[in-house]
Amino acid sequence: MIDVAELTRAVAFSVRVTLRANRDAIEGEYQGAMKVRVTAPPADNRANDALRRLLAERLKVPLSAVKILSGEKSRNKRVQISGISRHQVLELLS
Repeated sequence: MIDVAELTRAVAFSVRVTLRANRDAIEGEYQGAMKVRVTAPPADNRANDALRRLLAERLKVPLSAVKILSGEKSRNKRVQISGISRHQVLELLS
C-alpha cells in the first residue's frame, strides 16, 4: 500500500516512474510508491511533464494542481496534488 500523506487541501505521495514505456499507465504499487509508466524520454523535462499530465487527467484536476516536490531527475519522485483526497489517489490503484 502506498503512503499517501494528507495535507491541507492536498495530498502527497511517492511515485516510481518507468520511462520510454509502450503506453502511459498507472500500474499499481512498487515498494510503497505508485508505479507509473510514461512513453516520454527524460530529455527536456518531458517525462516529468508526461507524469504530471497523466496524474492530472486520471484525477480530473488541472495540470497546475500537480507538483513534483522532489526527485525531478530521478525515477523515484514525491508529488503533491491539490484539491483531492487520499481516497481518490488510492482508487487509481484498484
